[in-house]
Amino acid sequence: MNLHVAATDNTEDRFLFGARAAWFAYGMTVALMVFDYVDRQVIVSMFPFLKVEWNLSDKELGLLVSVISITVAVFGIPVAWIADRVSRVKSVVVMAVIWSLACISCMFSQSYAQLLAARAVVGLGEAGYGSVGAAMVAAHFPPRMRGGLLGGFFASASVGSVLGVVLGGVVAARFGWQSAFGIVGIPGLVVALLYLFVRDYRTVVADAKGVHASAQASAPSKRSMIASIGRSATVRWVCVGAAAELIAVSALWSWLPSFLNRTYGLAPERAGMQAALVVLAGAFGSLVLGIVVDRAGLRSARGRFLAVSVLCLAAMATLMFAFGSRHLGIELGQASQFGAILFGGFLATCTVGPAAATVLDVIHPGVRSTGASVLSLFQNLFGLAIGPLIGGMLSDAVGLDNALTLTPLACIVAATAFLMAGGGYQADRQRAEAPASLANSQEAFA
Repeated sequence: MNLHVAATDNTEDRFLFGARAAWFAYGMTVALMVFDYVDRQVIVSMFPFLKVEWNLSDKELGLLVSVISITVAVFGIPVAWIADRVSRVKSVVVMAVIWSLACISCMFSQSYAQLLAARAVVGLGEAGYGSVGAAMVAAHFPPRMRGGLLGGFFASASVGSVLGVVLGGVVAARFGWQSAFGIVGIPGLVVALLYLFVRDYRTVVADAKGVHASAQASAPSKRSMIASIGRSATVRWVCVGAAAELIAVSALWSWLPSFLNRTYGLAPERAGMQAALVVLAGAFGSLVLGIVVDRAGLRSARGRFLAVSVLCLAAMATLMFAFGSRHLGIELGQASQFGAILFGGFLATCTVGPAAATVLDVIHPGVRSTGASVLSLFQNLFGLAIGPLIGGMLSDAVGLDNALTLTPLACIVAATAFLMAGGGYQADRQRAEAPASLANSQEAFA
């Protein structure tokens, strides 16, 4: 009994396998997240080349980005559930190998349909990775460290996007757009093999099988663990808010290189480098604003959600001014406009860390990957997939500058949803605390 108490009382300071194993797992998980987004975003700097070579519309170009988010959304939950019940490490390795090989195969595409199909397979491989990776981070580190570390994990996606945009533009300009896919796809295979050395956390026992006698009576069923996701109002509102904010973010990241190319005549590689600065600002923003949001929630949990809502509205106002100031009779120079876009990109990623940390706070630890994949489904299907596509459709209809002026309106939905999420957070977290203690005791006895 005393052993049980000790195991559960120290969870705020306990590493799963020790600090060294935790930091190795974190480094490898972050590295794969970088290559995940390199392979995902490398194509946006190729838009000018593909538009000329295959005479594509902006809608068709946008779909080349959106298709990955669609496949991630469709397959994310099944993949995460398998990882939760079988092996997270082996699942990650298989996913990384698939998406890396699929990215390399894009270089052999001879038509738009072939390239679209190859990009869909990239998304199939990436399905569930963000969710499983977040669960690995949450499992290895004590709760007091999770918010900042998850912010860093998801910020690495922005770093990968920067590398993808820059490499795509530079390699395509020098060696042709096909070569870029091969160059960025190979490193992911190497990191995937190294990931086999990461220690996997044990599957939380369900249905009272294999649990130590002191915990056996209250072991959760699979149904109850899944129900902890569906019954949480906090999870539902956070999913809506996170997805809405990513409409603005993904439209900006996907179409900014083309905007700079068309508006200011920048060469594709130069436009890609400038756009990469905005993505990098987003990575920095997700870290800094994640800390700001955490501090806002120290006195009251509602403060966290209010801070996120205010930041969403600030991002909307900044981006709409940056792209639509001429409608107010204000003409911005190139440097001034880019400065406003840069600041808007910094603000726009404010939901990334808080959304993941909040969801992981209020669900059963035995389904962390699955719960995170529900958030990922919304983010990908209703955020990352919609943003580039809507941006392309609006661009075909009213011009690219007007499209980028209108897409930040989605931030209003994000701000409202996060305010609503704050209402049920405390109750949902309290319901999750008892199962969390049981899961920790199971790991201690394992």
